[in-house]
Amino acid sequence: MIPSIRELILLKNVCRDRAVSAFVSAISEDSAEQYAAAYALLLETDEQHDLSGHFARAVLYDDNLFARRAFSGTLNDDIRAAYRHDLAILRQIVQAADSLPPQIQSRIKGGLPPIGRGKGGILFDGDALQRLEAFYHANGYGIFIGNKAFTFANGGLIPVKNTSDITLNDLKDYEEEKRAIEDNIVNLIEGLPYSNMLLYGDKGTGKSSTVHAMLNKYAERGLRAVEIPKDQIMEINALKETLAALPFKFLLFIDDLSLEENDEKVTSLKASLEGSIHEKSANVMIAATSNRRHILKENFSDRDNSVHASDTMAEQLSLSDRFGLTVLFSSTGKAAYLSIVRQLAADRNLNLPEEELSSLAERWALVKGGRSPRRAKQFVDYLYACEVKKTEIRI
Repeated sequence: MIPSIRELILLKNVCRDRAVSAFVSAISEDSAEQYAAAYALLLETDEQHDLSGHFARAVLYDDNLFARRAFSGTLNDDIRAAYRHDLAILRQIVQAADSLPPQIQSRIKGGLPPIGRGKGGILFDGDALQRLEAFYHANGYGIFIGNKAFTFANGGLIPVKNTSDITLNDLKDYEEEKRAIEDNIVNLIEGLPYSNMLLYGDKGTGKSSTVHAMLNKYAERGLRAVEIPKDQIMEINALKETLAALPFKFLLFIDDLSLEENDEKVTSLKASLEGSIHEKSANVMIAATSNRRHILKENFSDRDNSVHASDTMAEQLSLSDRFGLTVLFSSTGKAAYLSIVRQLAADRNLNLPEEELSSLAERWALVKGGRSPRRAKQFVDYLYACEVKKTEIRI
């Protein structure tokens, strides 16, 4: 007799998976129609011959108390026993693929394609509990497995599947700037006092890329990032409340931040940074980038009124100074630009004499409108493509 899914304690949400739900209904009701529906859904993921694999994946990505406690290292024997009980129920349901009720068997004899149980997977592993516990402890749980960056919508986190794979080694120079940012992020991860931070400077100097590289380096230590666009700034406190309950460390990333003086988002951001009932969360750091030190835009009309100009400057400083750490990414001169070009070219193993490389790099900067780390990377990428294709360099 197949056990009822209503007996599940921690893994009830596994049955929200459409294929799992259809298969459970099929064997419980001896319904060929539900069996066919399950088969169709499994076809979409090429798992029609591996039901156990599909169930195992549904279990692996389920967000439940066992997975959360395993990640945080706070499991106890009662939670383990409940989880073991649920795995046994799901194992019996999968095994039903080999002993189907009569009406479904009859339809299979008449041509209905059979669902294969598969080789077993983690549900049939004697060490499943220990292996899952170790997996969650190392990788997180639910949507955090394999995802390190998110957006925020409708009160929930949405994974960003295609994230940058940039590393700190890919970012040349700016060593002191990277050191200050990394030290602050390590403080967050290790539960030490940290500061919200503002990275400012000319476009293309690597502000956002540095944040992405830090995320890639420290994701294995529980660091995650949630990017929030400027038009969602008023939702920051709601987002912080959501993140505060999670056992991860988060960078709340606001890219290319600039606001108008009378924008109501200014008040919301100031309150989120410091000075409101919403205290700074122990696991959430606000990391913003901007092309200007003073985030608030100043209008010419503000300058004409000396009294108002004083108020405007105070307002600008009031917002910017609430970031405990401000890091300037200064623009690159010729020497710094060429230094970055040479390092990137060495990483690509480009075969160009240094004098020719520098001459081409300067021409590229002239054509593209300036020198910056971004321009340097674009230039070296172009040279690399030309070398691989053996085509003429045209700048």
